[in-house]
Amino acid sequence: MELVGAAVLLAVSAVGTERSNTRFLLTANGTARERHSEEYCAMYDICGARSDGKVLNCPYGTPSVKPDDLLSSKIQSLCPTITGNVCCTEAQFDTLRTQVQQAIPFLVGCPACLRNFLNLFCELTCSPNQSLFINVTSVSKVEFMVILLAYFNNALHVKNNMTVDGIDYYITDEFGQGLYDSCKDVKFGTMNTRALEFIGAGAQNFREWFAFIGRRAALTVPGSPYAINFLPNATETSGMRPMNVSTYSCGDTSLGCSCGDCPSSTVCSNIAPPQQHKEESCSVRLGSIKAKCVDVSLAILYVILVSLFFGWGIFHRKRERNAAQRKPLSNRNDGNQLHGMESQKNEDLPMEMLEEAPHIRNGVQLSIVQGYLSKFYRGYGTWVARNPTLVLFASLSAVLVLCLGLIRFKVETRPEKLWVGPGSRAASEKQFFDSHLAPFYRIEQLILATVPGPEHEKSPSILTDDSIKLLFEIQKKVDGIRANYSGSVISLTDICMKPLGQDCATQSVLQYFKMDPKNYDNYGGVDHVSYCFQHFTSADACMSAFKAPLDPSTALGGFSGSNYSEASAFIVTYPVNNALNKEGNETGKALAWEKAFIQLAEDELLPMVQARNLTLSFSSESSIEEELKRESTADAITILISYLVMFGYISLTLGDTPRLSSFYISSKVLLGLSGVILVMLSVLGSVGFFSIIGVKSTLIIMEVIPFLVLAVGVDNMCILVHAVKRQPLELPLEGRISNALVEVGPSITLASLSEVLAFAVGSFIPMPACRVFSMFAALAVLLDFLLQVTAFVALIVFDFLRAEDKRVDCFPCIKVSSTYPESDKGNGRRKLGLLARYMKEVHAPVLSLWGVKLVVISAFAAFSVVCALCTRIEPGLEQKIVLPRDSYLQGYFNNVSEYLRIGPPLYFVVKNYNYSSESRQTNQLCSISQCDTDSLLNEKLLVAVVSSQMGPIVPPTISLLAAPRDKVPVAWVDHAKIVPREKLPWFLAALPSADCAKGGHGAYTDSVDLQGYESGVIQASSFRTYHTPLNKQVDYVNSLRAARDFCSKVSKSLKMEIFPYSVFYMFFEQYLDIWKTALINLAIAIGAVFVVCLVITCSLWSSAIIMLVLTMIVVDLLGVMAILGIQLNAVSVVNLVMAVGIAVEFCVHITHAFSVSGGDRDQRMKEALSTMGASVFSGITLTKLVGVLVLCFSRTEVFVVYYFQMYLALVLLGFLHGLVFLPVVLSIFGPPSRCVVLDKQEGRPSIQSLFQSRFAQQDVRGF
Repeated sequence: MELVGAAVLLAVSAVGTERSNTRFLLTANGTARERHSEEYCAMYDICGARSDGKVLNCPYGTPSVKPDDLLSSKIQSLCPTITGNVCCTEAQFDTLRTQVQQAIPFLVGCPACLRNFLNLFCELTCSPNQSLFINVTSVSKVEFMVILLAYFNNALHVKNNMTVDGIDYYITDEFGQGLYDSCKDVKFGTMNTRALEFIGAGAQNFREWFAFIGRRAALTVPGSPYAINFLPNATETSGMRPMNVSTYSCGDTSLGCSCGDCPSSTVCSNIAPPQQHKEESCSVRLGSIKAKCVDVSLAILYVILVSLFFGWGIFHRKRERNAAQRKPLSNRNDGNQLHGMESQKNEDLPMEMLEEAPHIRNGVQLSIVQGYLSKFYRGYGTWVARNPTLVLFASLSAVLVLCLGLIRFKVETRPEKLWVGPGSRAASEKQFFDSHLAPFYRIEQLILATVPGPEHEKSPSILTDDSIKLLFEIQKKVDGIRANYSGSVISLTDICMKPLGQDCATQSVLQYFKMDPKNYDNYGGVDHVSYCFQHFTSADACMSAFKAPLDPSTALGGFSGSNYSEASAFIVTYPVNNALNKEGNETGKALAWEKAFIQLAEDELLPMVQARNLTLSFSSESSIEEELKRESTADAITILISYLVMFGYISLTLGDTPRLSSFYISSKVLLGLSGVILVMLSVLGSVGFFSIIGVKSTLIIMEVIPFLVLAVGVDNMCILVHAVKRQPLELPLEGRISNALVEVGPSITLASLSEVLAFAVGSFIPMPACRVFSMFAALAVLLDFLLQVTAFVALIVFDFLRAEDKRVDCFPCIKVSSTYPESDKGNGRRKLGLLARYMKEVHAPVLSLWGVKLVVISAFAAFSVVCALCTRIEPGLEQKIVLPRDSYLQGYFNNVSEYLRIGPPLYFVVKNYNYSSESRQTNQLCSISQCDTDSLLNEKLLVAVVSSQMGPIVPPTISLLAAPRDKVPVAWVDHAKIVPREKLPWFLAALPSADCAKGGHGAYTDSVDLQGYESGVIQASSFRTYHTPLNKQVDYVNSLRAARDFCSKVSKSLKMEIFPYSVFYMFFEQYLDIWKTALINLAIAIGAVFVVCLVITCSLWSSAIIMLVLTMIVVDLLGVMAILGIQLNAVSVVNLVMAVGIAVEFCVHITHAFSVSGGDRDQRMKEALSTMGASVFSGITLTKLVGVLVLCFSRTEVFVVYYFQMYLALVLLGFLHGLVFLPVVLSIFGPPSRCVVLDKQEGRPSIQSLFQSRFAQQDVRGF
């Protein structure tokens, strides 16, 4: 930029120059007499020009001249310190004014800086005492042809004159320091950086700034046409003295600067920075170990509780022994005999017994609800056994009708529809931003990097000739992409952003060569790139092809600070236009090009780069969505194998103990397959129903709900089949079915309704992924339960009829001879299976030992201490986890974290900004003089910068104060008095130029919504800055929270609506309240289970124990998540809610069996484990275990982490709590038994006599 006094020639054609290197001292009219005195000029008028058109002053000294009134008024308007005579002609002054006009937009935010800057060049050009501080040191002879329209009446003159080639400019250090101090913090908003980056090459002191200004510029390069040597002192003999015009401080209230441009201002220094409350977690040091206070507190609490429990256990045990010693032997024998009779299984009693008392069943006093359920299931079981065909046909027909809805089946894959509710703040802000301003552009990116060296060794720099030439080759191939969209050929130029003309705004170091490989050698190759790193804002040769400066930090990676030369990666970004209509042609064209772009990168670019021993990673806007679609099918085989393994195990566990002679009859393969099909039908029926009403499915539903329903359904299948097997074989099949349903029907109903309600209440959660999952899961579990008690019971009838008729499993048409039925009829019942015998003879007796009970309670209490770790679970979902392991995006995300030195763009959006003259909102926002001292940029953003809370928002080298003040909230807020209302459209359409450096086109076009601006209200306006690089999910969450907190405070203070917007906010909003969402979901689910249990059992005691165990399972699962580093997100929240549903199965059946058993608590615990333990263990624990183990071979990390690890932890925790901890708790604190002893009724024997009669009959048969 020329900032020296010289005249502008309208047309110049240089034909020769001759330079004199000898020192040329000032003389008068060519005489040898030196002249350094007041009212005397060192150089006056214009005597020539360089070949690039830059004019040169005459080196001849002359007395200062008195200007005419017009020229005097012009000089006073720009240079108020110069009065009287002057040392410049009107042409020289006009040149000065034209050239300094280019600097005004950079410095206008601080009038003091601008005034000092103008004084520097006003004194140089027009001061009447010019000779006192200017000394011509060298001259050149320039032969030129010039047309002077204004002064020579269009005459053509050819001159051969001497011109100034170098001068000494004597300036005091006091002036230089004052000038620099007033300008060093002034910001140029358009480029979001210091103004000195443009007009001072980033000078760090006034000497560096003077050196930059005084450097003689090469041809066509911005700068002074002759050398200026700034010196602080002149020799006494020369008669010269340094220029020392008074400087203005940026804190001068008469020339007030904004706090952003002058933090040292007294106004700004009075702004109290926020108290930096550094949250230090409480910790306790124990020797060399430093532990958190919460951990120590829990440990102390644990020790106290365990000590109290052990003390109570010892005391209680001693009291029992003393009571046993005092009790007569006969009483103990009678009691044992009575309990032994009462504890006989209800299947040993006649089927018709006590049917008229629904709340009393086989000596068990049930609640009213359980009693009527038992009565219903007794009649219903008999009816199903007599009409299995009708029941099977009717139930399947109903589900198949629901499955017809699958013809409208759709899967929702759009992330914004999965994670953000339609009424959420992020969704509404995105919709406002897109509709009023412009949708954020699509990003296509390449990262070309050097191969890292050995560990701890720095990666080599990528700034080499070969690498840059390779980048040109890559760019040529990208430019050559031709995609096909609806018969049209699409290239990059058809879809790319072109903010300032016809060239794409590609962010690449190739822009320093105008994207033309022919310029590489002409400009100087790598040296030119290094030059542009320092002068990218000021040198025309470094200007991009799309006519805007290119910040090196956006095109390079792997460097520290501003050491761009050590960069180890090229980052090439192609911004592509986005559209509101995701189904329109614009989006379709972009998608077609992106597909071709990725194909090119995989097939051609990657091998080309690897051959040069470099690495390449790449991504497009649609890459994540496309890879997620591929991920949904990548593990289809793994999931199928998992289901097959579970099916195989189900078939084995439903059958009897394998015998070589009858396994083909006793096996239940066909029954197991039918049960699995029913489970799948329940899932399909649920999906079909919601598809009919227009609810889209999600990938989580397709992957999780089948596991959930299969786990619940298999448990019920095992319980039903095992209950039928426990019935006496002498009873007819309809009697066995009826008795089995009476025995287990209420507990199955209780468990299923608890699960349905637990999932149903989750449908009120605003997060779409969780809400839709809860809706689908609730209906699927309900349909599965209905099919279990209808179709599956009918299938049990068919299967037992097949077995009794000696027909082969899977081939029922084939009948063989076998001793299958008779082998177990000798004692009236089938023999217990291996697992049932283990539960009865090993597991239950071991848990009844007092020492084991104490250890179990202590161990599980200690295990629950891991709840302290729950606070260490980080919210988020790493993108690399949800993608296939072989996805090209895996390497891309690694490189983004490693190389990028700038974070996502951040917009601050102001709604309904009133810029009319009657409104004060402009003063509340701007940062130039006359703005409010507590305006958005004068105070609010300054406070934000110094606040550690806003750290993630403030860029490392470019603070928020450096964000374009003229974009707060609109491009012209600092020029509101300069740009009239009617000129605003012209301003936004004006391209930046030498005449209008801040032309709004490109930079501000999409920052203002002009609709209805004539009324004086701008509906939407924004300014942009950047986040720091965000590498972790928690960084994204914290930056979003900080931005919103800041805008909330500012909006409240200024009484204006301001909100932050960035493209990732919509996806990370869920994590702001993910803990709240998770806890509400879990609390509702556990609370729903408690309510259902309380209503059905009418036992607060039993319901409380079930709720305690469920809570412990969930807490321990959260602790396991913390230990394994599993993040909290929608997937894990769904898994936690599902954990409640599955855990119910572990608890309800055991608790119900315990409550209806007779004897003391230990005996009832053993009885519950003997009857239900095997079914629960085989039906849910082993089934899920074998299915989950297959998932460890998944190709997708999300399956390994969120399904294999979490499911495995859930199954193991459920087993340990349901079959170890719960029985121990019941044996110590369990509710009283519901068993009763009934007296004889008229015409009916008592229960005791029935037992004795049954025993007598068995003894006779035994003989």
